[in-house]
Amino acid sequence: MAMDPALVRLGNMIQNRYKYFRWTRRTAGITFMYVVVVPGIIGYLGYKTDGLWDLRAKRRGDIISER
Repeated sequence: MAMDPALVRLGNMIQNRYKYFRWTRRTAGITFMYVVVVPGIIGYLGYKTDGLWDLRAKRRGDIISER
């Protein structure tokens, strides 16, 4: 069974991606989003909702919100 040349090229490209990577405006923006913005949003939401809900030992009819 012969190897598909397109799949061979794709495999080589994936293995050697680090050799051809360049910092461009686009890659810097994407990196900034995943390193700073996304954790910042998750941290902010976690901080704002800390202690807002107590999901432990709730029964039917009890309210979730504690405030």
